[in-house]
Amino acid sequence: MDAFWDDVERHLVRYGPTFTPRIIERAAGSYVYDSDGAAILDFTSGQMSAVLGHSHPDVVRAVSRSVASLDHLFSGMLSRPVVDLARRLSATLPDPLTKTLLLTTGAESNEAAVKMAKLYTGRYEIVSFDRSWHGMTSGAAAATFSAGRRGYGPTLPGNFTLPTPNAYRSPFRRPDGSYDWEAELEYGFALVDQQSTGALAACLVEPILSSGGVIELPPGYLARLKEMCAERGMLLVLDEAQTGLGRTGHMYAFERDGVVPDILTLSKTLGAGLPVAAVVTSGEIEQVCRDRGFLFFTTHVSDPLAATVALTVLDVIERDNLVERAAKLGEQLTERLLRLRADHEVVGDVRGRGLLQGIELVTDKESKAPADALGQAVTAACLDRGLHVNIVQLPGMGGIFRIAPPLTASDEELHAGIDILDAALEAVSSSR
Repeated sequence: MDAFWDDVERHLVRYGPTFTPRIIERAAGSYVYDSDGAAILDFTSGQMSAVLGHSHPDVVRAVSRSVASLDHLFSGMLSRPVVDLARRLSATLPDPLTKTLLLTTGAESNEAAVKMAKLYTGRYEIVSFDRSWHGMTSGAAAATFSAGRRGYGPTLPGNFTLPTPNAYRSPFRRPDGSYDWEAELEYGFALVDQQSTGALAACLVEPILSSGGVIELPPGYLARLKEMCAERGMLLVLDEAQTGLGRTGHMYAFERDGVVPDILTLSKTLGAGLPVAAVVTSGEIEQVCRDRGFLFFTTHVSDPLAATVALTVLDVIERDNLVERAAKLGEQLTERLLRLRADHEVVGDVRGRGLLQGIELVTDKESKAPADALGQAVTAACLDRGLHVNIVQLPGMGGIFRIAPPLTASDEELHAGIDILDAALEAVSSSR
């Protein structure tokens, strides 16, 4: 054990917060297992990706077959799984989203979407939320504002922010104290318009900001956002890396709002934990980009293995009615989290929907003061009790737990996880 962590210290680049202090040996279903054989209930679905749980037998079989027969090709070659996936994705989406580019990571899909938007509009300015996370590659990182901007020099020019519509903390209020997202959105775009050089190309947003603190767009927000984009000749690009493929109780989160994006990016959930991503857009946008020489020729574009995995994920979601399952489990999750808020003074807010929800920890409900140290202590207490949860800590906000179990989790697993979280909150709060 000590030798393992010594090797970590000597040989690994540290790329984020501290590593979880367990050596993980295997994973199955809703659990990961450490080197001592302890079962840890995984309420982050890996990196918010494993919607079918870990080592799903259908995925294992599909990967084994593909690796043994057809997994990777020259990027100019096509195989049946790639075309089959494009057709299947189109069938799950409203018109005019009919054209798919198959890639491997979320950052890559957002990078491609931004390039398409710039090429199509002939402009270069990109608007995203001030709590956004869209990836670590250059274009995606330039549109990412929640973290990772210090110390790297200039980002790509022409990136602007809108205020994240955080109903719990926004200063935009109506006379009765309710959240005024309309005024906030108008104010945000007024600032964008002042800064723009007249080259607005696209607005890139998540329907629920996950790394930004599980912030759900209010009903009506997305429709008004698309109108404001259209007024300015901008495209609306939706990043559904974490919200797509059933997690919110809809196949795609935008379905709740009846709004169709100009470009949709998928990743994480599309591969159920394996590296699969896609960009989906209209035939008209694809044709204009093609005519103007669109280039995104990567090593793993249109790989058969990625397509085979994604097809299997779609098959399992449809066969096992996992969209409906996520909606029903999500109702139970909301009920339990609201009970936690009622029982614990440090639980200030509950938000999200389906199986992507969060609770925000505060020092007390009246002040809403961020409880920075509390989140880390609760995270550790959960792990000690056999639950892995992820805490997001952003300036000016308390610790926000992202709760995203697999769509395949049982009722018993869901409630066992919340029971552990409840006990951890009680233990940490009583020791303060």
